[in-house]
Amino acid sequence: DSMSMKTVWEENGNKKAVTSPISLVISAFANTLDVRKTLTPQLRTDLGETKLILIDLGNGKNRMGGSSLAQVYSQLGDSAPDVDNPAQLKNFFTHIQALNSDNKILAYHDRSDGGLFATLCEMAFAGHCGIEGNVSALSGDIVSALFNEELGAVLQVRSTDADSILAQLNQALGHCAYVIGTVNTTHQITIHKDGITFADSRVNLHRLWSETTYHMQTLRDNPDCAQQEYDRILNDADAGMHAHLMFDINDNIAAPYINTGVRPNMAILREQGVNGQTEMAAAFDRAGFNSVDVHMSDVIAGRVSLKDFAGLVACGGFSYGDVLGAGEGWAKSILFNSRARDEFSAFFSRQDAFALGVCNGCQMMSNLHSIIPGSEHWPHFVRNKSEQFEARFAMVEVLPSPSLFFNGMAGSRMPIAVAHGEGFTEFSEKSAVTDVLNKKLATMRFIDHASTPTEVYPFNPNGSPQGLTGFTTTDGRFSIMMPHPERVFRAVQHSWRPDGWQEDGPWMRMFRNARKFIA
Repeated sequence: DSMSMKTVWEENGNKKAVTSPISLVISAFANTLDVRKTLTPQLRTDLGETKLILIDLGNGKNRMGGSSLAQVYSQLGDSAPDVDNPAQLKNFFTHIQALNSDNKILAYHDRSDGGLFATLCEMAFAGHCGIEGNVSALSGDIVSALFNEELGAVLQVRSTDADSILAQLNQALGHCAYVIGTVNTTHQITIHKDGITFADSRVNLHRLWSETTYHMQTLRDNPDCAQQEYDRILNDADAGMHAHLMFDINDNIAAPYINTGVRPNMAILREQGVNGQTEMAAAFDRAGFNSVDVHMSDVIAGRVSLKDFAGLVACGGFSYGDVLGAGEGWAKSILFNSRARDEFSAFFSRQDAFALGVCNGCQMMSNLHSIIPGSEHWPHFVRNKSEQFEARFAMVEVLPSPSLFFNGMAGSRMPIAVAHGEGFTEFSEKSAVTDVLNKKLATMRFIDHASTPTEVYPFNPNGSPQGLTGFTTTDGRFSIMMPHPERVFRAVQHSWRPDGWQEDGPWMRMFRNARKFIA
């Protein structure tokens, strides 16, 4: 977690630990003209005919020293790749930026560890597709052509743009750009050079590529989860993430209330170790609230009273380093302090108040069920089934519920950010899961890429029964959830999103629903 620099594990029955040495962290920042103009290695098969272009900044030298291939055969090599022409590298960057600005590049991947072969495979893995490659135009034999790690990159471009892009690059950089293949949907990766053909299935190569990680996971993590993640590669029909919204993502339902000029106070609640308050404050501010930073010490000391706020949100992070269990210490600082307990009890008893708990805030609020009316069914959150901290993008489905935050969103399926180590829902009775669903008190659940509720890893990162990961009270005013909507309220924050999304992400609807609630 963010407050510990020690890793502990067990090997052959012996406990081992590594403590990080003191280190200096230097942060640097640079301006970016448009953060939305990003490129990924994901090959596209939905945009018509395309071609793959290699830009070889090694200019045919094919130096193999220090390469992954050499290391596999316990060799070092004599000559390693180098930046022989800094001006060419600078021109390369300039022209890639220009092509990206003109929306000419569909996918991009640098040539690095593993050389061109690994680059092409990784692009196929990301795109869940096949490649028909031909590298006969490259110098050297097939091994040096495919496995050298000289500077370079592979671009996917539309076939109609390929000739002009090729001419532009070769004129600017010297003759170092080549069309080396096309993309297909056969899940076969085939590469030709001088009469030699390599061919294998994308699935088999992907499994080989992931095998080392898989074996490490079986030793370090829950082996069942490791096997589930490894086996998901076998599914050729996996179409990847998607978004299916039951509301208009561009409809600002809070606009009429924002236009009144009234900005209700929203307590952005945090404690020692909490780190998600900035994004949360920004999301509620965008929805028309006056976000106020409220530290637990302010409440305990009496400097701040919750009666001055329309709502509160308990943010994510690692309060007290999770040493008493995730959210446990934070909850106890409320329950065992008379002033804090009275403040929160009075707040939760108000009929005009609302609250949201996210991640660590979710875990904390689940431990306050004794003072939150209508929350008796909320589960306890314990260690993930994978036995690891899970930070990833996952698909969820919004369920019908009385929660004010999810008004009009039921049936929507979309990705969301997840980052927690203790998100497995532990109920007091096995029948409680069914009861929560039947009473419509669960707000969301994890689903796989086929939109099916799942307990399979990594689609369900924590392994919770029936994928449940969000809950609300009987009147819908207080809700808790393990995923992080505040980290994806803008479309640009998503690591994957449909092309049509503009400024707002779908999770912005949650915060605007809250503003509408107190209109």
